[in-house]
Amino acid sequence: MINQDFFLALEDLEREKGISQEEFIAALSNALVIAYKKMTGTAADVVVKLIPEKKTIKMFAERKVVEEVVDPDKEISVEEAQEIKKSYKAGDVVSQEINSKSDFGRIAAQTARQVLMQKLREIEHNNTVSEFEDKEGELMTCTVRRIEDGNVYVEIGGRELEGVLLPRDQVPGEKYEINQRLNVFVKKVRSIGKTSQIVVSRTSNGLVKRLFENEVPEIKQGVVLIKGIAREPGQRTKIAIYSDDPAVDAIGSCVGNKGARVNAVVAELGGEKIDIIPWSENPLEFISNSLSPARVIKVIETGDETAMAIVPDDKLSLAIGRSGQNARLAVRLTGWKIDVKSESAAMAELGEEYSVPEQAAEGTAEGEIAE
Repeated sequence: MINQDFFLALEDLEREKGISQEEFIAALSNALVIAYKKMTGTAADVVVKLIPEKKTIKMFAERKVVEEVVDPDKEISVEEAQEIKKSYKAGDVVSQEINSKSDFGRIAAQTARQVLMQKLREIEHNNTVSEFEDKEGELMTCTVRRIEDGNVYVEIGGRELEGVLLPRDQVPGEKYEINQRLNVFVKKVRSIGKTSQIVVSRTSNGLVKRLFENEVPEIKQGVVLIKGIAREPGQRTKIAIYSDDPAVDAIGSCVGNKGARVNAVVAELGGEKIDIIPWSENPLEFISNSLSPARVIKVIETGDETAMAIVPDDKLSLAIGRSGQNARLAVRLTGWKIDVKSESAAMAELGEEYSVPEQAAEGTAEGEIAE
């Protein structure tokens, strides 16, 4: 039924699609059985046998030998069985090879092909899901293959699997071109019917985290920790870092010699500005640092996870940032509600309370900024 070229083709299938020969043979066997039963209208028990030494596959219809036949499709009388082979007795199973040329016509072959292709798609889908479930949250390189209805479809992984960069995962203002290579963050593998699609992102905070891990060995080794990231894709990112080793310069590690490390990340993000912020377990000090590049005079806790950050009068606009971006990112990074005030406004509002030391945390906004 199957020639030697078929078995040689299985090796290509396994290499290109990641489908093992065993899976393929099982799918083929099932397809052939379904096709045969559909063609003949029989409910007979049909088995497919692989004969490795002869590089062939054969089909057999099996019927049980009985004294009295109730189901002709699955049973055969003792008398009829003994016409085939005299030694048959009740309880035996008669196995007769199905002649593919006479019994297996064009319609059956087409049916087998359809069922087989459907099964192969299912196997490939399952393999894709299995492979990329472990890749979720990772950084991968892909190639843009087509752009349709605002979606960017990419080729990802060694098996030319399809990923999609949805509009919400695209950086505003970033242009994508066919055959362009991109670093993307794998968000998830989603199933659409019996196919799978890898959802990737250029806007995720995870992309920034993985890029820094690649550029900064101290982060990869766990010597320097990323404690938080706040990002407005394409514009600005604040990343809070920390090391409990006093001999390690956490900020210097991330910046690199002459800014080489952080600039590599900035380049990958298309020029997005990055503020590297020293994290502190003291939330008021952390708030002060988070408002970099502005210098903060002091931070006063005014309520439950609510604080007032006081800055020099001439640094108010810098602390707030264009359209409030700097303050907004500081809020996201720290998790506190921050009211940024100029020194003169704070003095007028607080009066004598302004100078109370136990409520205040001096801040220096030590963060490095990569333009």
